[in-house]
Amino acid sequence: MKYKLILLLFFFGNILVVAQTKISGKVYDEFNDPIAFANVIFKGSSEGTITDENGTFYLESDATWDAVIVSFIGFTTLDVPLKKKVSYQLKFVLKEETGALDEVVIVTGKQSKKESENPAIAILKKVWENKRKNGLKQFKQYQYDKYEKVEFDLNTIDSSLIKSKLFKGMEFVFEEVDTSRITGKTYLPIFINEAVSKVYGDNVINKEKEDLLGNKNSGFSDNQVIIDFVNDLYSEFDIYDNYLKFFDKSFVSPISKTGINTYNYVLSDSTYIDNKWCYNIIYYPRRKNELTFKGDFWVADTTYAIKEINMQASKSANINWVKEIYIEQEFDVLNDSLLLLKRDYFMSDFSFNKKEKSRGVYGKRTTLYEDYTFDIPKDEKFYSQEVYNYDKDVYNREDEFWQANRMESLNKDEKGVYKMLDTLKTVKKFKRLYNVGSILASGYIEMPSLNLDYGPIFSTFGYNEVEGLRLRAGGRTYFGQNDLWRIEGFTAYGFKDDKFKYGISGKVLLNKKNRFILSGGNRRDVEQIGASLTTSTDVLGRSLASSSIVGTGTNDKLTSINLTSLAAELEPVRNLVFRLSGNYRTLESASPTFSLDYNTPTGIASEIKQFESALSISYFPKRKMTGFGVERREANDNFARIFAQVSNGSKNMFKSDFNYTKLQFSYLQPWAIGGFGRLYTTLEVGKTFGEVPLGLLSVVPGNQSYFSIYNTFSNLDYYEFVTDTYASMHIQHNFNGRFFSRIPFLRKLNWREIIGFRAVWGELSQENIDLNNTANPYNIALNAPNNKAYYEYSFGIGNIFKVFRIDFNFRGNYLDKTQYPDARKFGITGSFGFIF
Repeated sequence: MKYKLILLLFFFGNILVVAQTKISGKVYDEFNDPIAFANVIFKGSSEGTITDENGTFYLESDATWDAVIVSFIGFTTLDVPLKKKVSYQLKFVLKEETGALDEVVIVTGKQSKKESENPAIAILKKVWENKRKNGLKQFKQYQYDKYEKVEFDLNTIDSSLIKSKLFKGMEFVFEEVDTSRITGKTYLPIFINEAVSKVYGDNVINKEKEDLLGNKNSGFSDNQVIIDFVNDLYSEFDIYDNYLKFFDKSFVSPISKTGINTYNYVLSDSTYIDNKWCYNIIYYPRRKNELTFKGDFWVADTTYAIKEINMQASKSANINWVKEIYIEQEFDVLNDSLLLLKRDYFMSDFSFNKKEKSRGVYGKRTTLYEDYTFDIPKDEKFYSQEVYNYDKDVYNREDEFWQANRMESLNKDEKGVYKMLDTLKTVKKFKRLYNVGSILASGYIEMPSLNLDYGPIFSTFGYNEVEGLRLRAGGRTYFGQNDLWRIEGFTAYGFKDDKFKYGISGKVLLNKKNRFILSGGNRRDVEQIGASLTTSTDVLGRSLASSSIVGTGTNDKLTSINLTSLAAELEPVRNLVFRLSGNYRTLESASPTFSLDYNTPTGIASEIKQFESALSISYFPKRKMTGFGVERREANDNFARIFAQVSNGSKNMFKSDFNYTKLQFSYLQPWAIGGFGRLYTTLEVGKTFGEVPLGLLSVVPGNQSYFSIYNTFSNLDYYEFVTDTYASMHIQHNFNGRFFSRIPFLRKLNWREIIGFRAVWGELSQENIDLNNTANPYNIALNAPNNKAYYEYSFGIGNIFKVFRIDFNFRGNYLDKTQYPDARKFGITGSFGFIF
């Protein structure tokens, strides 16, 4: 899971203030039935909430209020005095208005989708008609100032947690806690991040640019991984879009045109807001277990723009590790025809389960907007994204900068977080907890005194038929997140072949502006080269296929490789990468039951010595990266990957054995299909010109493990198909529970349906077949899927117990037992991971 679980280990902060007025309770009718979506507002204020499906509410304010107004259309409004500042478990009973009994609207069950029968639908259609005329879309260009504050809080604080062994010696963090105005739960702030930026946009060329002017967080000011993680976790959205993406899931927007088929709408109220007459519409889901919200919004009666909206994710929504999502947006009226976003509040409750009393972590983002200006054109080059834009001063602004640029002052809680975490970092126990979280997230054990990291620890153990049990130890230099150079290495030992292996590599960033990187290294190891169509040049790489503990068959077709590589990389335009490399490799079989022999004019050779130069171009549109050093991490995964490479083998270099040219191209594209989930498609094509042995041909990637591995063929053995010309396609679609949610007995399981289709066509020249056809009894039969494309299809169930996925794979053809005696018609693979 790309979302770092380390955030769940940042348990610590300080809270120094309690809200002034807090109330909670339920609203009933005269028959003791709960009233869903009733309005509860502090008298004389605009601070309020609505009850949930069970009539329950919680409301708080930093101010002191003496009364509360409870109302719902068709019922008499209650004006209730508050005797205490804090009043829980209140019970309010609303009576039906005798003069309006015929107009009573009960907000339960299905509501009409027809405009003639439901006035809310008529208003909603006006919103759709005018959405392009409202806000920033009215102007050719726009600019505004933006302030964003993200906070993480440990919630559901109680005596058992305070007295637990985990916090022994750190009890001072619990001196005071606060209560959420949304959920009514106690919480303890543990992390805060602030950012100030200037945003520029051009609707003519459809481009936007955001200049970060300042960034500050509690105790981790130099940790770009956390900062970028926060930014990706809470990406911005437009409520007018049909689908809103949160935590890599597409929720149906209540303002969308598809909303009528997803939500029930009820016209609840109308009143003046900021001297603007507005209608209040309540909405709630038509079905359970879908990615939907409940809440209400206010619509201006002339522009039909959204003035205010709140959205709370349905409890039954098919999303993991997130118990609550709550969103508020307020729009400012600049004139009679213009409403612009003023304040955006987003809260999520991360938890291992959705039980009411379960502990978790609140994530809260508050974004404020001001100083809008319009129609100031800028050159198109202004919007070009820079390859390198790290400015250390941005992350070290003085207090005066923040006092001048905060659009909302920090409260005492938030100020206390900065102080508390500095104190906690001096506590040894906290350091140990932090280190454990860091190891789990990165896979490396930090040794700051030596500027080294040990790992990755998850590669310590492996097994295959050649090496038997394999132990691996490795490490890397590490001075900081943005190191301009890095050296990595490993050593490994196989208990069966009684041999040591090793690898060492180094890389240096010579030019930051265009990310000019030089890299090189050497590796002697055992590798399964039949698991990928593109030859790996990673001197530290080791595929899962080489070290699976269990598999569907004997994994002895392994190759001993001695690889030396030198490469230069350049990124002149953001996400466009050019790479020129030279590689010299020696290949020979690592197993006595597997042959790489080939014919030569003087006899039979078992070893391949080959120099290969390669030029590749990679393009990753919309990719976001974390870090500014020689190594970076991907901060998102919803971008396309386009790769093209030409490789040339030359006999004239280092006494190599073969002359050849290889062309390859691949294109991977993820597609968000709205409420129908996520589709992944991959196309790969390639051709080798010249005669080459098995070790240099393109092997169709099989999968003899029990893991579901994308871009491999689950029912193919290693080396079952070998090609010199190929075209392959992979399609996988995850419906995210779209259909299971409509089946009553499956609905509560939150399973997700996955389908897949894989196909490959290829051919192998007679010259290459003859070159590899020796008298060795362990020569593999060289077959290519040239008569017709080989294909597989699969059906999968994901999100089993939230972490497991199982796939049922079917082989479509090439089932003739005389030619393919070991063909697997059916197989089961699986995988696990933490996915929202």
